[in-house]
Amino acid sequence: MNVNNGHLICPVCSLALTHAGRTLSCEQHHSYDQAKQGYWNLLLVQRKRSKDPGDNPVMVAARTHFLDQDYYQPLADNVCAGITQELHTKTDSRLLDMGCGEGYYTAQVEKALSGMNVEMIGLDISKHAIKAACRRSKSIHWMVASGAQMPVPEQSQDLLLVMFSRLMPAAFAKVLKPEGLLILAWPAKDHLLELRQSIYKEIKISEYNPTAELATLFSCEKVDTQRFEFTLQSSQDIQALLDMTPHSQRIAADTKETLLASAPLSLTFHVNLGFFRRL
Repeated sequence: MNVNNGHLICPVCSLALTHAGRTLSCEQHHSYDQAKQGYWNLLLVQRKRSKDPGDNPVMVAARTHFLDQDYYQPLADNVCAGITQELHTKTDSRLLDMGCGEGYYTAQVEKALSGMNVEMIGLDISKHAIKAACRRSKSIHWMVASGAQMPVPEQSQDLLLVMFSRLMPAAFAKVLKPEGLLILAWPAKDHLLELRQSIYKEIKISEYNPTAELATLFSCEKVDTQRFEFTLQSSQDIQALLDMTPHSQRIAADTKETLLASAPLSLTFHVNLGFFRRL
């Protein structure tokens, strides 16, 4: 998994990083060693909001188990189709998955782009997530880094994929080439509605739409809304879904017990996938 020289920048001084062996270094002699799993840790201590930021091992394991059941496969298919359509006529493209987690979507995108010359980076602030992602692919460049300060040159990426992660318009625009594409996924109002109804007395219906926040830097080409019903087949799958969301910290013990015993559990999938062009 060799990193092309100059395709990454030093998180300290922003100079180009040169790859030699298992080390990245810049002209200011800042250096970063590759972890044994194959990823690079470019997250500066001062960029951490906690000692161990991002998803913890329990959340990563839960997300891996849940996504590997392919309940969200229709969304992955939609993402792969959109990216393939965007990049199939380009040569030497660069794609960055910001907030890639344990790499479920990133790895599927890589398979969809098989045969095309695309350099792919999967970036997340959680080292536990990136360690798990390394098991999905040895050819994707996996990075522990901050999405607010992605270690890539300005205007270097043809496509930025952001699946259910924090919205940072300026950071997104900074790394995308002019007319580069941002693909952004966020929950629609009925997503996992039945789960929320079983946990909370009052349901907050979100009408969130990032289009206005992105408008000064991006034009919205389209928003595809996917909605379908799916059924969790086991209590283990229900537990995994809870553990990968903030709901696990808020659910009462008796409610959780009832919920785990309710398998098979039918739920609503309701997600927006927006395609935004860098101005």
